[in-house]
Amino acid sequence: MNKTLQSINYTLISRRLFLIAYDVLAVFASSLLALLWRYDFHYDEIAPHFLESIVSFLPYTIAITLIVFYGLRLYHSLWKFASVTELQNIVTACLVASAVQGLGLLFTNRPVPRSYYFSYAVILIAFTFVNRFSYRFFRGLKHKQQNKKNGTNVMIIGAGDAGNVIIKEIVSSTFSRMVIKCIIDDDENKWGRYIQGIRVEGGREKIVELANLYGIDEIIIAIPSAPRSVIKEILQVCQETDCKLRTLPGMYQLVNGEVDVSKLRDVEVEDLLGRDPIHVDLDSILGYVQNQTVLVTGGGGSIGSELCRQVASHQPKTLIILDIYENNAYDIQQELKDKYPELHLVVLIGSVRNTNRMNSIFETYKPDIVYHAAAHKHVPLMEDSPNEAIKNNVFGTWKTAQAAAFYGARKFVLISTDKAVNPTNIMGASKRICEMIVQTYNKHYDTEFVAVRFGNVLGSNGSVIPLFRKQIEAGGPVTVTHPDIIRYFMTIPEAVSLVLQAGAYAKGGEIFVLDMGEPVKIMDLAKNLIRLSGFKLGEDIEIEITGLRPGEKLYEELLMDEEGLQDTDNRLIHIGKPIEIDEMKFFAQLQKLQEEAKEECADIRPLIKEIVPTYVLKQ
Repeated sequence: MNKTLQSINYTLISRRLFLIAYDVLAVFASSLLALLWRYDFHYDEIAPHFLESIVSFLPYTIAITLIVFYGLRLYHSLWKFASVTELQNIVTACLVASAVQGLGLLFTNRPVPRSYYFSYAVILIAFTFVNRFSYRFFRGLKHKQQNKKNGTNVMIIGAGDAGNVIIKEIVSSTFSRMVIKCIIDDDENKWGRYIQGIRVEGGREKIVELANLYGIDEIIIAIPSAPRSVIKEILQVCQETDCKLRTLPGMYQLVNGEVDVSKLRDVEVEDLLGRDPIHVDLDSILGYVQNQTVLVTGGGGSIGSELCRQVASHQPKTLIILDIYENNAYDIQQELKDKYPELHLVVLIGSVRNTNRMNSIFETYKPDIVYHAAAHKHVPLMEDSPNEAIKNNVFGTWKTAQAAAFYGARKFVLISTDKAVNPTNIMGASKRICEMIVQTYNKHYDTEFVAVRFGNVLGSNGSVIPLFRKQIEAGGPVTVTHPDIIRYFMTIPEAVSLVLQAGAYAKGGEIFVLDMGEPVKIMDLAKNLIRLSGFKLGEDIEIEITGLRPGEKLYEELLMDEEGLQDTDNRLIHIGKPIEIDEMKFFAQLQKLQEEAKEECADIRPLIKEIVPTYVLKQ
């Protein structure tokens, strides 16, 4: 290690000595050339007394220049990274050194031509600039020549501030193997202009043409301020090429000055949803979660665990995680203990179907807020085991709601689904009954009972994206049930944001619904994921149509016709009006449903149809 340090110090000293020697020669040359300039470069015509003044004062000029250069750190900068700041330092140092030299000549009565002072400063700046920036220039030239042979041809989309920063870093970096061939921007005023020497060729309509013309390997999307809908449109064009796609995470990178190549990421399928992410009023969430005892059922699942993460970050008094699966509960427990060591965390194993267990938990911990995420959610599996869906979803919700009401919980938030609207499967019908339970309970107890309904969650357990990725990793085929099937999608953080926001808005009895933008065709999702994984559809990976699964429908709805819509402060979150329910009849039907499920009824669907008239009972 000591040898390494000695080597490094020797190298630095050698470089500084070289710069000092160069500057000494530059001062001598600048002094002489300034005089020659005055006499049109005819040495014989220089007045001897002027030459004598310069030569006799030369040692002082050299000393002054070296001291000024040292003081302004011209011997400390890493010139391979030289930029505008270093250029400003050079100009300042040369002007100061020239001014001090001029004063010295005047005070010592050494006459020189009046033009000498200006000429000397200009020439000294030129010599110093050439020396300091030539290393970077030749280094960059060598780098470009190397990249032309084996570099990655890159197209930049976006000629704004973010694009400029990315281009500058790629052009100046010796570690990058990227060669920027062209820039794309929809602003016609920028067409034909240059950024860092790279031409802005045109708008998005030229992406495919230029990708073929320049042999583009990678496309970088550097427009973090653009809406998701615009990004989606651009990505759709880019996917007509075989280029790798990368992008910046978001506008906050630009605001915080964090735009650089290291912040680039591969384009994910989430970028193709075509809508902006959900933004949540964090202050309102803090207001009702902070210093509260919060219970999350199903806390080890995809949604439940993210709920626990978000709640833990908002300083609850106690966070209680309840799950029947010990491995899931253990994983989220260890994660939160590591990230929030001061958090009062309680992790319990138990089933929401167990009345005594739920009553015991509520009696012991008396939670203020309950997020009920525990449920069976897999549609085809529930079609094969309908009684289990009813036991777990319907009566697990009923027992948890009863305990919440009896032990005085302040809020109860049910995690529901778009499949509860005009359901065609047992899972959706069971969730619709759960919504009816919480709406009914809200009328009779002080607890604010609400439901939050959203669509498919990207990346959750059992969702289509992880399945597609596994199939792609295995070499295909990717299985799609129907070429026309569509779904609404959201990310897990968005889903949780909606749940948390609903709790803040809740007055009781509402069904909160997210405006999820345009639905996505699953076929398009599969094709996009194949391309984003670097494979060619039809050559590397095939898509196989398998047919609709039991209980599956071509499209999902978010709101029943009779519910209507009300706006909230968040324009992307709406409220469905409660549906009138004959409560006496409803609870009588629930009692019968409970008995039939417990007795493992051979076909419980007709009874579910009586409770949920919108349930489409397929023969």
